[in-house]
Amino acid sequence: MLRLGVPDGVLKGGLSLSELHELTPAGPAHHGAALGFALALAALAPSQGAIVFVQQDFAALEGAQLYGLGGAPFGIDPARFLLVRAATPKDALWAMEEALKTRGLAAIIGELAERGEAADLTATRRLSLAAQKGGSLALLLRQYAWAEPSAAATRWQIAGALGATDEFGGLGATAFSLTLTKNRRGACGTWVLQWDQDAKRFFPALSGAVAQAAVDRQADAAVA
Repeated sequence: MLRLGVPDGVLKGGLSLSELHELTPAGPAHHGAALGFALALAALAPSQGAIVFVQQDFAALEGAQLYGLGGAPFGIDPARFLLVRAATPKDALWAMEEALKTRGLAAIIGELAERGEAADLTATRRLSLAAQKGGSLALLLRQYAWAEPSAAATRWQIAGALGATDEFGGLGATAFSLTLTKNRRGACGTWVLQWDQDAKRFFPALSGAVAQAAVDRQADAAVA
C-alpha cells in the first residue's frame, strides 16, 4: 500500500500495488500535474527498482516527453528511469503489459494519447492481471477523461494546486488537487495534497476532505 494521507480512509489503507490505477489531467494545462502525481506515487513505491515509462509517440507530441532530471523534486534518481516509446496504442499497451509481468520493478507508467480508447475494458483487464503477477505500481495515464468501464481499481483526475511558499515568498511547494472518481474499495472524494520532497510523503495542503458519492459504481460491479 502507498500511503497518501487523508485519502487513505476511503482507500482502505492506501493505494494498492498489484492493481491498475488510472490518472487523467483535469484539463490540457494540467498534464504536467498528472505526470507529476504519477512520479510522486512512483517515489513512494517500496521497491527501488526501475521506473518504466511507456509513452505512445502521439502522446509525447500532444503532451510532453519525460525529462529525467524532472524526477529530482520527487527524490528519483534519473538512472532509475527506463523510457519506452511506442508507435501505436496497441504497442504501448503490449509494452506496459510485459513490463507489469516483470518482478523487481518499482512502477510502470503508461501514457496513451487523447482518451486512450484502446485501453478499453478488455485491455485494462489484461493490464490488471499482469499487475497482479509483477506486484509493481501500475499507472495508466490518459490525456483526457474516459467515462467508459475499465478494470482499473481507481480513477483520479489531477490538477495543479497552490503549495505553501517559503518565508521569502518564493516558488510554492508541489501540490495537487485530486478528485477520486472511481474507487473499488469505497467512496470517492476530493483532496488537495502537498508533496514533501525531503520526507517523500503527502500531507494536506488544505484542511479537510470533501467526500462524494462514487460515480463509477456500475463499472465497478461489471469488473468485480
